[in-house]
Amino acid sequence: MIKVEFLGPIAKAAVEMEATTLADVSAKLKEDSTLTEWLDKCAVALNDTMVNDLSTVLKDGDRVSILPPVCGG
Repeated sequence: MIKVEFLGPIAKAAVEMEATTLADVSAKLKEDSTLTEWLDKCAVALNDTMVNDLSTVLKDGDRVSILPPVCGG
């Protein structure tokens, strides 16, 4: 089981799911219509390390963070 957390303005509670790769996580998240506007814009971190390869293998206890773009001033 892995944990997926949504940071910043996404305002969605963390979820736990079974997933073997980040591609599995992506496919499951795309089923949620409230997330579709965010997913193409967001960065992804695996256990606090930025990743961008959907073939990245996950293991039990991993934490995937969905990071929306931010701007500052």
